[in-house]
Amino acid sequence: MTHLWVRAEQRPNEDRVGLTPEGTAELIAAGIRVTVERSSTRAIPLQGYIDAGAEIAAENSWPQAPLDAIIFGLKELPEDGTPLPHKHIMFGHAYKGQHSGKALLARFKAGGGTLFDLEYLVDETGRRVAAFGYWAGYAGAAVTLKTWAAQQRGQICGPVGVYPSKDALNAELLSELDALNVPRPTAMVIGALGRVGTGAADLCTAMGVDVTKWDMAETASGGPFPEILQHNLFLNCIFARPGTPVFVPTETLTAPRALTAIGDVACDPDSDYNPVPIYDRATTWDAPALRVATDPVMDVMAIDNLPSMLPVESSQDYAEQLLPSLRTLTDLTSGVWGRAEIEFNKHVSEV
Repeated sequence: MTHLWVRAEQRPNEDRVGLTPEGTAELIAAGIRVTVERSSTRAIPLQGYIDAGAEIAAENSWPQAPLDAIIFGLKELPEDGTPLPHKHIMFGHAYKGQHSGKALLARFKAGGGTLFDLEYLVDETGRRVAAFGYWAGYAGAAVTLKTWAAQQRGQICGPVGVYPSKDALNAELLSELDALNVPRPTAMVIGALGRVGTGAADLCTAMGVDVTKWDMAETASGGPFPEILQHNLFLNCIFARPGTPVFVPTETLTAPRALTAIGDVACDPDSDYNPVPIYDRATTWDAPALRVATDPVMDVMAIDNLPSMLPVESSQDYAEQLLPSLRTLTDLTSGVWGRAEIEFNKHVSEV
């Protein structure tokens, strides 16, 4: 019997989960055994999984799970170097030259396990079957606006946290912007036709921010893109890949510009294809903005688990998208799982 083991997230500020109680009940009805770890942080309460019929395991006990169990989580595993013998479903961030990804692949190679990377679960056309993108864009635009607002007060953006709903986030941010008593900034979103860009643009619109929406057609020339500098905010919503243009080169830092706040929602600072190569590390919930220039000021927001700011909505949305693929876990040799394993084998062979 196929056995799906939903692990607790071990990364700080990660309250999301990729399977809801309703989805759990559907998988069990389809003949899939489901184990759910206890979690001290998960936004969706454990009782729902109990009621759905899931088996319950201790928090962070997945290393001791049966070897035939498929371990399902979202964010990174602890970087302890241990070999990984299980099959894992997760965001590995390992296929685009990331340094931490190379270490992860080495652990899979040492243990004989397999990574089914959530970013590379795609349909026959190559489109991802599930993504958190919309809520990443929504929250990323919110924190970038907070970064800009802090600049107006002569400050750098302070800590951010979890919101019970997008309505709560919107209410707080509107109040913060109104208190400044200055005109709203202007924003440019690149990747506006995708999930991430749509979320970013929707947040800007909800806040009364004038937003310019660009996508592949507007960036096909490869740059440079002086229009970006004419906006107060720039939101990069395009995932780094070979051929992605550089949107904000290093010379931007000393160029005349209206631009003072960048939200790199895609957040690939250690990728060889980073389109915003003016910063070198992700930012955090405690320190959301990294100041990369002072005359004039420039701050970069690059939190890499933004949907966790809205964990209930983002979990429910993502789990609904992913559930049809989870139903097919009984056959890992074809479909989304077969394609994901081919991708894994290609990269792990290079380790």
